[in-house]
Amino acid sequence: MDQAQIKAWIDALGIPALFVADDTRIIAANDLAISVYNLNVAGLIYSAALRQPAAIEAIHACLEYHKIQTARIHHTENCTDTVFDLRCAYIDKGLRGVLITLKDLTDEGKNTQLHRDFVANVSHELRTPLTAISGFIETLQGSAKKDEEALDRFLGMMARQSARMDRLVSDLLSLSRIEAQERQRPSDTVYLHDLLATVIESYKAQDVEIISQLNAHDHAVQADADQLHQVFSNLIENAVKYGQAGAPITVTTKNVACDARLRVPAIRMSVCDTGAGIDPIHLPRLTERFYRIDGHRSREKGGTGLGLAIAKHIISRHRGRLEIKSKISQGSEFTAIIPKR
Repeated sequence: MDQAQIKAWIDALGIPALFVADDTRIIAANDLAISVYNLNVAGLIYSAALRQPAAIEAIHACLEYHKIQTARIHHTENCTDTVFDLRCAYIDKGLRGVLITLKDLTDEGKNTQLHRDFVANVSHELRTPLTAISGFIETLQGSAKKDEEALDRFLGMMARQSARMDRLVSDLLSLSRIEAQERQRPSDTVYLHDLLATVIESYKAQDVEIISQLNAHDHAVQADADQLHQVFSNLIENAVKYGQAGAPITVTTKNVACDARLRVPAIRMSVCDTGAGIDPIHLPRLTERFYRIDGHRSREKGGTGLGLAIAKHIISRHRGRLEIKSKISQGSEFTAIIPKR
């Protein structure tokens, strides 16, 4: 196998790859490897081109002993740190040398950290009400055993903490189901105007003032009606909880001939409040699980920290997007953009 053939083979690989000949020169590197090092390393001595001691040691051992070598390396380029699993295998058919492949572990590391954070957050969210309930039970079994006033007060507190855990578990189960279905696009036809009008009426029945500006010329969307109902309910519920007390909430729909990012005709459903607004620093993280701007206030109002995460996943399943705008002291606008059928 000559140099051109080696280049053709490693170009076909889906990961960064290089070939080092017995004379220690890199004789071929695919485009992915060139992008990693931001340099066409072909023709260079491997020790001068790669620079990581662990990589150099693994390649040297492979060249000397003709056995597979592995190493974990960290590569920094443009202030971005990337972790790779480096694997070296000696080839002695035709052109002799070491085939080096790099497997990017950065996303795996991020996913592992996200999993750890998720478990830690769930544990914390459950431990807090459980600790409170345990404390109330201990008090009722002891000093307040025959105190009827204390009994009523503590039972009320225990009921609220129990309801909080129930909401959390329900949201976790809902999020799990949505994630499992995220790659399966809904196939039902749903008329957004009718669905949204039903949600609005349910909140008006709870004495919530909502100004509805729904486009009368309704269009069908390919959707799961129950899930979209959950999205709209979550967005309106957030506006009720965190908007200005007693101020009306505005709900609007608008037809878009071609959404700039989705590149298809779409319907925009917006929920606007006139609350305190959100600092721009928080906006990119609002849809993260358990992310709260004011954790104490959110828990007091019965929030689980999962509502916007659930909404985002549902909208993603519908091939749409969630847009968030806010100005301090002027309020916030949450917009679900759903492609038309």
